[in-house]
Amino acid sequence: MREANPQCDGDDILAEAPASADGWRDDWNSFQRVNRQRRAIREFDGDPVSDEGIEAMLAEGFLAPSSGNSQPFEIHWLRSPALKAAGAAACRNQRAARTASTLLVFVAASRFALDTASLFRAYVESTDELTEASKAYHLRQLKGSRLFLRIAPLILWSPLHSILTTLVPSLSLIPLGPKAVRNWAARSVLFAAQTILLAASARGLDSCPMEGFDARKLSRILGLKRGDVIPIVIAVGRRQSGARVEPRWRRPFERAVRIH
Repeated sequence: MREANPQCDGDDILAEAPASADGWRDDWNSFQRVNRQRRAIREFDGDPVSDEGIEAMLAEGFLAPSSGNSQPFEIHWLRSPALKAAGAAACRNQRAARTASTLLVFVAASRFALDTASLFRAYVESTDELTEASKAYHLRQLKGSRLFLRIAPLILWSPLHSILTTLVPSLSLIPLGPKAVRNWAARSVLFAAQTILLAASARGLDSCPMEGFDARKLSRILGLKRGDVIPIVIAVGRRQSGARVEPRWRRPFERAVRIH
């Protein structure tokens, strides 16, 4: 199987071609169609989905933004039938997991961000695509990022974080201490997950994001390390004929948006 590489496959083809004043309309119509046909499907037909299709979706997911481009996650593609069945059982055998063609398990941890920093540093130091000024900037940023990734997860921050967020709840998402850093990493996963949900829709596939699973059991199945967390699992396949799809309801715009 070809290794998916988001830096290949022509992913920058459009990067140098900004839309004209009117050229965005076709893109917008296409996006609306993809976004609106995406639904959480809970009954799949179980037919295989091509490896090429899943690889393409994952490659788009890796283009999603993350905090400081830290990419603090990896995605486990449960391709083998035995592992997919075990993963479905860990997802409490809910219909979406049991009937899907494949499962994608998203794993977040600061160790992946450290790996990203090492890889990016090697790229910055060796590439001829960046100016010296850009290289100096990125190396300064990396120095700060690596310091954060080594210090912020230390347990000694936990009492301070607990006191601080009790007094000022709006600071609850500050990444200090192991639990808070895991939450920080998990938030970046969701950008990639949403991108993959839309990518599936664009390829004519269906999906279902799932939060109802036995994280400990799934971690054992995948051999994850202590400190790794699983924010979400996505089931992928094609909906079964007659799958239940109800009218979509959302909060009214004026209840969800505050204009200042």
